[in-house]
Parts: sequence; structure tokens; C-alpha cells
Amino acid sequence: MKYIKPKRLKRGDVIGIISPASSVEDETLIKNGLRYVEGLGYRVELGKNVGKVKGYLAGTDEERVEDIHQMFSDKNIRAIFCLRGGYGAFRLLDKINYQIIKKNPKIFVGFSEITSLQVAFLTKANLVTFSGPMIVSHFSNEINNFTEENFWRLLTSKSKPKKMALSEEQINSNVKCSKASGRIIGGNLAVFSAMIGSGYLPPLKNHILLLEEISEPPYKIDRMLNQLRSHKVFKKLNGIILGNFIDCEETDKQKSSLTLEEVLDDYFSELKIPVIRSFPYGHSKDILTLPIGISVSLNIKKKRIEFLENTVR
Repeated sequence: MKYIKPKRLKRGDVIGIISPASSVEDETLIKNGLRYVEGLGYRVELGKNVGKVKGYLAGTDEERVEDIHQMFSDKNIRAIFCLRGGYGAFRLLDKINYQIIKKNPKIFVGFSEITSLQVAFLTKANLVTFSGPMIVSHFSNEINNFTEENFWRLLTSKSKPKKMALSEEQINSNVKCSKASGRIIGGNLAVFSAMIGSGYLPPLKNHILLLEEISEPPYKIDRMLNQLRSHKVFKKLNGIILGNFIDCEETDKQKSSLTLEEVLDDYFSELKIPVIRSFPYGHSKDILTLPIGISVSLNIKKKRIEFLENTVR
């Protein structure tokens, strides 16, 4: 399958802002994030339904889908950034017109709950998207240089991204192959595991699976990984990249529990494919933006991850 790369972002371009999952309670955070983007020379346009609230959702399903369709259809919009994750994007998958997205490919950015849209866009519209910082999550306060530099370079440059060095501790030691390559798929563990059997996942054979999580205790991480293993996901892959697992420890000290590392070891330590751990991706201030659908190489011998192609055209 040939995936579609969006056109690169240029100064002066209009960036559409939507909230396809949960709402943002503090409008100051939105204003701060928009001010940051505008300060870099871009223009912004809010989706007509941004600011609406329905319980834990940013408006009704229909309103949030309307903003997705409108932003992709509008020829003046060159990229679409999500305000935040939370919950609710998963509810939209069977309501989206994927032909609109396929006919109007453009940069789409988000992570966490937005994983569901990114994987569905790849599967149903062949669109490469970017798993990375969002307006409220990262741009509303001071963004660090590590996150900022990687993010904007990936969205604005036609060159292949830089190689990323790995430490000895990040690589599983039992792997015999020195190199593995494949297209990046995945994102948030809870969202991705819930998509199994949904019809919105592409064939996973020979892919590199990307996973991260936040605020889930070890037994829930265990359950989600077992869901993937039970569906033979790990046997189909060429490699795995594990990002940040933030606050994924049992908080009740009276409970007996496996640690997060013990759970990860149970599922990944004996795999005969490269497994990268503690990769700077996910719910933290210093994160790398990763393109969903782009081919990468996990070079174990040289301890690095290499992009095999550019991410925008």
C-alpha cells in the first residue's frame, strides 16, 4: 500500500485547530497555544465547534466530525492541529467520510486519544500523520527546545529526519538481527489495543509498533498487552518502540503488584525482534514527534533509529 504524504508547512500558512476528543476547560491555555503558533509566523483558524462541551466530550459526535470534515475540505487550511486528547475521538471513526481526507491530504497532528484518528486515517485514507505535541498539552506553556526543534523540522522540511541515537539500555540484548525496518504504526497503548478487531487497523505484518501510556496501573498495562499478544500482534511485527509510560505504577501500597518493568519484561524480553525501551515519546514535555506510516530502520548494531524516507512533500 502506498501511503500519502502531506505537503510541508510554510510560514504564513493557515493551521486549523480542532478538538476531536475532550474539551478544554481553561480558555487561557488555548489562547496561549495559539499565540505561540502565530508568533512563529503562521495563521490559525479555530473549528466552528471548538469550545463546545458535552460532558467529557468537546461537543457532540456530529459537531466534532463536522470540524474534521470542514478543516480537511477547506483549501486554505494547510495543516490541522488538535487542542488536546482526553477521550472521544474513538467514537468518531464510523462517522467520518474518509474520502474527504483522502482527496485533501494535509498535515494532521495529535497523540494520546488522537491515536484512533491517526490509525484510522492511515487505514482508510492512506494518510501519513504526525504523533506529537498539541496546542494545549505543549504549546500553551513554555515548550522546550528538544520538542520544538524536532516538531517543526519534521513538518517543514522535505529532507529525511535526522538519525536518533539509542543507548545500550534501550535495546533488548537477545536480538540476533542487527537491523529491522518497517512502517511506524501505533501510539497510545489503551487506544491501540481497543482498536483490535475494529476494522480500522491496517495489516500489521512487518510494521514497527509504537506504544506509550500514562496513569494506568501495571495490571491494566498487562491486560492491554495481553490483548495484543492474544491477537498475535507481536508475531507480525518487525520491531517495537516503547515510549514513555508515565505514572504507570500501583498507587495503593497495600496491594500486591508487579512493577511496570516486570510487566514489560513478561511481554517483550524474549521477543526475537528489536524492542526499544524508554524512547522519548508520549506524555512528557520533552518528546519526539513521530510520523505514523513512515518507514524507519531500527539499527541495533549502530544503536540508532533511521528514517528511510522524508515525511512531507
